[in-house]
Amino acid sequence: MTYDDKNKFYELFEQLIAFMTNTEKKDNTAIQNTLNKLSAMFRLSRSEVRVYRSTGDEEKGIGEVICSYDIGGEHVVVNSVRAVTSVMSITTVTTYQNPDAEPLSPEELDCVNLVMNTTLSYVSRNRLRDIVEELAFYDSNHYKNLRYWYFTLDKLKRENKLNGMVALHYNLLHFSLVNQEIGREAGDKTIRIHYETLENIIGKAGGVFRLGGDNFVAICEKKDLDSVLNYLAEASVIYDPENGSMVKVSSSVGIFCIPEDYVTDDVSKLTGYVVTAWRIARNGGREHVIYYDDSIIQAREKSMRVQKLFPEALKNSEFNVYYQPKVNIETGKIYGAEALCRWIRNGKIIPPMDFIPALEETADICRLDFYMLDKVCMDIRRWLDEGRDIVRISVNLSRKHIMNSDLLENVIKIVDRNKVPHEYIEIELTETTTDVEFFDLKNVVSGLQQEGIHTSVDDFGVGYSSLNLIRVVPWDILKIDKSFLPTEGEQTNSIRSIMFRHVVSMARELGLECIAEGVETQSQLNVLRENACNIAQGFYFDRPLPVEEFEKRLKNGQYFLCN
Repeated sequence: MTYDDKNKFYELFEQLIAFMTNTEKKDNTAIQNTLNKLSAMFRLSRSEVRVYRSTGDEEKGIGEVICSYDIGGEHVVVNSVRAVTSVMSITTVTTYQNPDAEPLSPEELDCVNLVMNTTLSYVSRNRLRDIVEELAFYDSNHYKNLRYWYFTLDKLKRENKLNGMVALHYNLLHFSLVNQEIGREAGDKTIRIHYETLENIIGKAGGVFRLGGDNFVAICEKKDLDSVLNYLAEASVIYDPENGSMVKVSSSVGIFCIPEDYVTDDVSKLTGYVVTAWRIARNGGREHVIYYDDSIIQAREKSMRVQKLFPEALKNSEFNVYYQPKVNIETGKIYGAEALCRWIRNGKIIPPMDFIPALEETADICRLDFYMLDKVCMDIRRWLDEGRDIVRISVNLSRKHIMNSDLLENVIKIVDRNKVPHEYIEIELTETTTDVEFFDLKNVVSGLQQEGIHTSVDDFGVGYSSLNLIRVVPWDILKIDKSFLPTEGEQTNSIRSIMFRHVVSMARELGLECIAEGVETQSQLNVLRENACNIAQGFYFDRPLPVEEFEKRLKNGQYFLCN
């Protein structure tokens, strides 16, 4: 190498080092251009830096080209260097010459090797950092994960950009049904498109992060909130552009608008706020968007008090069974009863809505359900021993039980321990919660029926998938929600009247026992008679009764009914 060649090399090499060590600005274009000049200087026809995620990918030739120089023609390898990182990713740098090019002198070869090893070190170090970041901040499906969410919140806080923004938690409603309809692969594609579209709406100021399944959190600027909520309310996602196949996706959303004067030493609290609001949105009937505010804070504190008191209350038998009769409206006779829980503490009755939702947040609701079933079985056993006339009693079980593989065994164990014939027990499951796969629900219902225990779907018509629910799951009894029951003076051609008429007719044709809930007036009783719905439950007959009062009804055995 001549003196001028050496000076030129060291000048380019110093530029390369300067670009590679600039921590303030990463300029890959400048690095590529400098490497191209060095390649040309040493008569190289091609130089290539390639990264493989694993040795298996390297063997298959599946890698990512980071930078490349190529003037065409045939190539002969000059040299190749290779490095393996601690996470087993592999970086290679390979240089080539045309066969007719002047071979490199030993001094030139040393310079080329110096550049190659410098490049190898730089790329390996940066790719290791990228891969570690990817493993830390992305899940297995390459969605930003919870760790990335916390990192982003903390970064926004450090940069004084967090206050005034909006945090959200959202869940794609009924997505298990979407998967059933279009298949798992198309469902996964739908979630990806939905996620990427929302990311584009939010822009670089915020982001979307996956908690798992179809649950996500997001942070956005307040000016973008309307656009975000409009998209989450109902998005038309085209998952197959070739044939235009589309599915509509809606969400339940919990929101916390971060105040301008918000102060916290723990940004993870924001997650608690939006998740709490989302739970209310998920369980709040038709209201799918809930903002976290002072009322929710108070409700949360109330739930925590209930959860704290529950173990002692259960131990002290503060939970009592009240029975609401079910009546055959043709005969006036008591046909059965529903067991309902009432919490009596310090002589006062605590309404179910003041404690059931709090217990639903934890496994405590399952403990309460089994407690209630045990109490009902003890009452039935006592009635049998006393020679009373017995009717079938229905007991509600939370859908939280469905994933319990021992549920059937637990129910049978309680019933048999009390020596209660199975035909006197009915298990009610509500359809208003839709986060359980039908397959699991079907197994539970089928298992109970095989044991001679009746099963009923409660609040039919309220849930998202009512018809699919009775198509898939082999129920014995269908309880029509009171919202379907026509009100006083309602016309026979009203939507509610028509729907009630057809639901009753459908239940009869399917061979299901049909019960109308919430019957309160003589007019509603007449509607039931007109539509041959013979079993009724509601305040027209009785409110839920303490066991002593219900026993009196059993003894009398019949209600007086107006014609």
